[in-house]
Amino acid sequence: MDSSDMEGAVASEVVGIRVSADAEAHRNRAAVIREAAVVEQPKHRRLIASVRHGQILSALMLPDYQLGTPPGHAVLTTTGRRTGKARRKVIRAIRQNDRVYMVQLRLPKLAIETPLMLTAWVLNIRANPHVRLKLGRRTYAAVVRELDAPAELARAREIFCEPVHLVDYGESVLHLKGMPSQGKIRDLHRYWFDTGVPLVAELQSQNG
Repeated sequence: MDSSDMEGAVASEVVGIRVSADAEAHRNRAAVIREAAVVEQPKHRRLIASVRHGQILSALMLPDYQLGTPPGHAVLTTTGRRTGKARRKVIRAIRQNDRVYMVQLRLPKLAIETPLMLTAWVLNIRANPHVRLKLGRRTYAAVVRELDAPAELARAREIFCEPVHLVDYGESVLHLKGMPSQGKIRDLHRYWFDTGVPLVAELQSQNG
């Protein structure tokens, strides 16, 4: 075996090790999400139990939110990865300076069945991270990225989970059994963050 063959063999082995490590990390992540979802599921109502239910709720909220969003929420506009068309969705979004933190949540029922499930809007962002965000009455251009660095995740978790706004009480009623409280709302947000896909949008400019 000459030097080029040896280099190729080493490179192939390194790639194989990385693929194996990635697969193991995905299996571990899926197990953690599924375990958390099993614990969380008994707390939840059945009003919102699927991606379709979330899409319907977002569609019902959009007309009012197009005029202006309440604190803690935004209208996110992505570009469809297949159609190229604008796709709008109401999301929980917490702004700090020129960064906006958001999470693709995984509802307990879905997380048990498909713990690593990704929604269309996250797939759209992976294909094209340039988005628009309506915050209050203003719309911003932004670039979105997923969070994975431990220190940044810890900071984002605090920023995303701790604020409780008036609209969150209604959200709690839709998702959780019993009367809403600040503690229950924060616990729900922590479940979403810990089992979901945390992202941050870097605001670039104001469009209107």
